[in-house]
Amino acid sequence: MSPNALIPSHRKPRRPSASSRALRAGVTGGFLTLAVTGATVPANAAEKPVAETQEMPTITTALATSAAKSADTAEQVAFNYERQALQDSAFSKASKAAEKHKAEAVKKAKAEAKKEAEEARKAKEAAQARASRSSERSTLSAPSTSTATGSTATLVSFLKAQLGKAYVLGATGSSAYDCSGLTQAAFKQVGIDLPRVSQDQSTAGTQVGLDNLQVGDILYWGSAGSAYHVGVYVGDGNFIGAQNSSTGIVERPLNYDMPTGAVRVL
Repeated sequence: MSPNALIPSHRKPRRPSASSRALRAGVTGGFLTLAVTGATVPANAAEKPVAETQEMPTITTALATSAAKSADTAEQVAFNYERQALQDSAFSKASKAAEKHKAEAVKKAKAEAKKEAEEARKAKEAAQARASRSSERSTLSAPSTSTATGSTATLVSFLKAQLGKAYVLGATGSSAYDCSGLTQAAFKQVGIDLPRVSQDQSTAGTQVGLDNLQVGDILYWGSAGSAYHVGVYVGDGNFIGAQNSSTGIVERPLNYDMPTGAVRVL
């Protein structure tokens, strides 16, 4: 036995509190009766401060509501950004497509304009060709005096007498001629003094159309005032001229070498 075993304790015995007595009294029935609130709770329930049981639910709800609102706001902002990005992308695609269509339309319009211009050019050339052929037919079928009289008969007779003679550049007869030398010599037979060269002979008289030729008209090749060759119309669609050194002085139909114009001096 301990030496201190019989020494009485100086501590006062603890008196059970009212709540302890009430707890022991109520345990038998299985329920705890609290004098403060008068509520009956299960014996195994723990005591909690009144303030804690009243305030915590309020704080938790506020936080949850705030968090939910923040989440909704963030989601709305994200949605707005995504919608704006989609709109920008769609606008960019539409703009590029519009530019592409515009470029294609311009290209197509240019191609069509070029095609129309080419067709117009071909149509013009065809019309000119038809007009030229018509003019040639009119010239060949134009009435003419096959039997010349007076001055024209003398002129044609002289020209026919020179057929077969040589062409020599600068020659004026009587065994050889160049083109303007022959016409000058022929018109001297009827009292008309022509200039010496083709350029001047092409403007020596009145200009006439090839569809209105008469015997004795001077034909020229090239433009009036700068002609490079001349001959004389002798009727029936023919002319006589000193052509070149290979052929000499010959009679040929107009379509052998269609002249550019004609002048009338008789």
